[in-house]
Amino acid sequence: MATWGLILETTVGLGERKHTEAYVMAHVEGGREVALAELERRARAYTPEHPRSPKRRRLFRDGDGFLLVVDGAWQSHATRFSAVELLDDTDRPAPAERVSDEPVGAEALSATTPEFRPPPPPPPPPPSPSVAPSVAVERDEDGVPVKPAWLGRTDLP
Repeated sequence: MATWGLILETTVGLGERKHTEAYVMAHVEGGREVALAELERRARAYTPEHPRSPKRRRLFRDGDGFLLVVDGAWQSHATRFSAVELLDDTDRPAPAERVSDEPVGAEALSATTPEFRPPPPPPPPPPSPSVAPSVAVERDEDGVPVKPAWLGRTDLP
């Protein structure tokens, strides 16, 4: 009996830190059609973090997987779902969940299989500390300091 990995690939991060990450949602034992049926169920139920205000949602089938495209106000966001056969694993997972070939109601599936959520993106780096002047700063009529804050500091190279 083959073991299938249900894989989710999505874009995380913002701006220059945007990158693609892959997550193994689950392992399923059984035939290819059983794995694809479970993958489709998860793809239909998946709600991506971005966009926050979706305008349109489209789910496409592609070979052994699905592509979810969600259009937002400014950008489209894509998430790819794949069913791939596990050939080798150096840290063998716990026994795969058994999915039978019989159709099961949505209530039973949601009760036995927790919904997958990828981990949240890392928090942004803290802002760099600003140097607060210890004395009142002379400013011109536009509010710009007359003397730069760094002038006269001894801790700078």
